[in-house]
Amino acid sequence: MNGSVEVGQVKQPLARGPVERLARRDGWIVALAALSITVMAAWYTFAATGLSMVMNPVWTPGYAVLNFAMWWAMMIAMMTPSAAPMLLLYSSVKRMGPDADRVVLLSLLFLAGYLLAWGGFSLIATFAQWQVETLGLSMGAMMPINSGALAGVVLLFAGLYQLTGIKDACLSHCRSPGEFLVQHRRPGAFGALRLGVVHGGYCLGCCWALMALLFVGGIMNVYWIVGLALYVLAEKTVPNMQKLSGVTGCVLIVCGAYFLISPLIN
Repeated sequence: MNGSVEVGQVKQPLARGPVERLARRDGWIVALAALSITVMAAWYTFAATGLSMVMNPVWTPGYAVLNFAMWWAMMIAMMTPSAAPMLLLYSSVKRMGPDADRVVLLSLLFLAGYLLAWGGFSLIATFAQWQVETLGLSMGAMMPINSGALAGVVLLFAGLYQLTGIKDACLSHCRSPGEFLVQHRRPGAFGALRLGVVHGGYCLGCCWALMALLFVGGIMNVYWIVGLALYVLAEKTVPNMQKLSGVTGCVLIVCGAYFLISPLIN
């Protein structure tokens, strides 16, 4: 028996056991895995928030690794929900193709590639944090920058980036998962990992300037983290949200200009 019987020219599957039935629910498995990763990363982020309050920032290699882990966990918690539509569509596409027996593995490799891209951003962010704290431009470990001029520059730059064609192009890829998969998918495990890295790259192009705002609001400010995560999710999924990106950019530009000129006014 090969697991099926022929009726005319159509093969009908025979009854399967509990393991086979579970495997057919791979979409749920992938979704639960992504949710678990997000929850664990969020827990680590919030636990690190309390730890940062008592830290004495001395930039040893161990401290740098710890900060990198905090940044990466924060990015995983913030960005995995916005990648869920792409991940679940990828899982559905693979379920209908020749890789149907490896859907869970390939989907998790796709997610791993996506998170690796944000690991690269976390490395750069850790370096930026090192510079900010070493130069005495922050209020303490993981705290907002204390330079109004620097805060103004970050806000202004983030606002201007919201109005660029690069932002629009990257956001379009994130908002059109079907088109993205048609253009970029490759077969096999390496193809899944590569696809995740590519998608993560477009997501970085869309959101990195917004993530830089963490330096303004506080790297471990829970309200700032949640607010940015919800905004990014809405920007990628809510209809016509692309138009609001321009409005957001203008608001950030105004806030940045205020930070820059307020010392001159006062």
